[in-house]
Amino acid sequence: MDMAVNPPPVVPRHEPGTRVPVYQLLAEDIARLGAPVFGLMSDDTMLLAASLDALGCGFHGARHENSAVAMAEGYASASGELGIALIGRGPAAANALHGAVYASRTGSKVLVVFGERAMLGNDPNLPGPDGKAFDAAAVLRAAGLPTFVARTPGTARAVLAQAVQAAQRGTAAALLLPLDVQRATIDPRSAPEPPVRTHETHRPAAPRAQAIAAAAAVLSRSRKPLFVAGLGAHQAGAREAIETLAHRTGGLLATTLKAKDMFHDNPWNLGIIGSFSHSAARPLIDQADCLVVFGASFNQRTTSGGEALPHDAAVIHVDLVRSHIGRWGPADLAVVGDARVVAQQLAGAVIERAAADKPFHADAIRHRLASFDRANEFRPEHTARTVDPRALALELDQMLPPDRNLVYDSGNFLQILPYLRTRGPRHIKHTSDFFSVGMGFGTALGFARARPGETTVLFIGDGGFAMTLNELDTAAREGIPLVVVVMNDCAYGAERHYLELEHMPIARSVFPDVDYAPVAEAFGFGAATIRSLGDLRHASPLLQAPDGPVLLDCKINAAIAAPFTAEMAAH
Repeated sequence: MDMAVNPPPVVPRHEPGTRVPVYQLLAEDIARLGAPVFGLMSDDTMLLAASLDALGCGFHGARHENSAVAMAEGYASASGELGIALIGRGPAAANALHGAVYASRTGSKVLVVFGERAMLGNDPNLPGPDGKAFDAAAVLRAAGLPTFVARTPGTARAVLAQAVQAAQRGTAAALLLPLDVQRATIDPRSAPEPPVRTHETHRPAAPRAQAIAAAAAVLSRSRKPLFVAGLGAHQAGAREAIETLAHRTGGLLATTLKAKDMFHDNPWNLGIIGSFSHSAARPLIDQADCLVVFGASFNQRTTSGGEALPHDAAVIHVDLVRSHIGRWGPADLAVVGDARVVAQQLAGAVIERAAADKPFHADAIRHRLASFDRANEFRPEHTARTVDPRALALELDQMLPPDRNLVYDSGNFLQILPYLRTRGPRHIKHTSDFFSVGMGFGTALGFARARPGETTVLFIGDGGFAMTLNELDTAAREGIPLVVVVMNDCAYGAERHYLELEHMPIARSVFPDVDYAPVAEAFGFGAATIRSLGDLRHASPLLQAPDGPVLLDCKINAAIAAPFTAEMAAH
C-alpha cells in the first residue's frame, strides 16, 4: 500500500548563543513529527505556516477551517498517524469548532493548533476593541477537547509536546499559541526537548479467566450463535480469531457499519446487522439464540433501536473499556479485554461441534448466502431525468477499481452503502460521529492525501456538497486525487422524508436542479452529469483512467427513502 507518511525532514542546527523565534522552533518540532499539516492561512498563524512550508514538511491549505480539521482527521484515520490542523484565532477558531468536535469523537489522532490573542504584557489602555476576541480555550474545553495554552516563550515547546502526546493517545487535542509568544525569541538550548515521533506498542489486554469461562458456558448452550464485529474488533486484528470461533461453534458472522466487509469472503458472512441488513440475512439474525459482540458500541444505529436484535437471545459484549459494555445496548455478560485475545481464548475454551450440531452451517444456508444478489432487493425506480440511487451504486460497484477507499458524508443517500463493496473496514469511512452533514469533503481529501496510490471516492449529498464545494479548489490546487460522487436529489433528502412522515409541507427542504459538473470543470475536474445508467456508462473512462480529480453529478430519484428513515424518525 502506498501510504503517504512523511519522513522527518532535516531540521537545521542552531549555533550556540543564537536566539530563534519561537514560531521557528515550533515549526521545527512539528516537522520532526513527520506529519503533514492541513490548515487555512491567518495573520496569527502565518509565520508558523510559512516556516512549516519552508521546512518542506507539507502545508496543505483548505478553503474553510472546518474542512482543514476534517482533512487532518481523514489523514489520521487513513494512516493511523498523527494528523495536524493549523487554524487562526477568533472567527477562524469558531469556524473550526464543528470539525474539532467531530474529530474528538472519531478516535483518530488529531492535533488542532490555533492562534491566540497576545498574552504577555497586556495593557488595558491599548486601542481596542479586539474584533477577534473569543475565549477559545473555554469553548474547546466545554466541547470536550483537551486544551493546552502556551503562555510563555520558554514553555511553548514543552506545551506542544504535551498536546502531541495527548493527541497520540487517540483523541483530538487543541493547542493555543498566542501571537506574542510565537514572535518572541529564545535560546533553543534553554527550552525543553521537542516532541519526538513515537510508535507506541501496547500489550493486548487479557480478559479475566472467570469471564472466559462464563462466556464459554453460555456459548456451549447456544445452538445458533451469531458473532458481531465492530471497528474495535477490526483494529485489534481479530478477524481470524473470530472466524475460528464461528467455525468451532457453527456460528454466523456479521458486522457493524464501521466494520463493513470485515468478513467479505467468508461463506457465513451476513454483512451489516441493523438497518442495512439484507433479506437473506434478516431471517437468520432473528433465529440467533446468542450474540457475541466484539469491539462495537452496539448502539441504536447498529440495532435499529433494538428492533434488529433477535428476541430472547443472550448477549455477550466484549470490549477493551469496561464502561462501553452495555452503555447503549443489552449486555447479559461482560468480557473486558482485547477482541482478538478474547476470541482466541473462547475458541480454545469451547468444544468443536460436529457438523450435525451446527444448524447455522447447513448446506442450504451456505447456498442461500452464496447465491444472494443485492440487485434482487429492489425494483429500480428510475424517472425520465433521475436514476435510482441503488441501481446507480450497483453499477458504480462494477466500475470503480478494486483498491477503492469509500468516504461517506451523511444523508438519505446512505441507502447506497450496502451496494458498494470494499476490501475491508480500513477502506471505508463514514463521517457520522457528530451526526453532521458536510464533514465528508474535507475528510475525503485527507484520506486521499494519506493513500495516493489508491482511488478514494467521496459520496456526498447535494446538501453537504453545497456547504463545502469551495474545497473543489483545494483538491485541484493541492493535487489531491479524488473522485467526488454527488448524490443529487435536489433536497435535504432526510429532512424531506421526515417531513413527509409527519404529513408536513416539504417545500423548504427542496432545492432547484443545479448542474454541478460545469462548476467542477471550472476548477479543473473531469466531470459529467448523470441522469441515467447510460450516462454513467458513457462517463466510465473518467473513473478508469482519471487525469486529475473527477466529479459525477448524479441526479437521483428523491422519492426513494433510506431504510433507516422511519427508524430514526421513531427514535
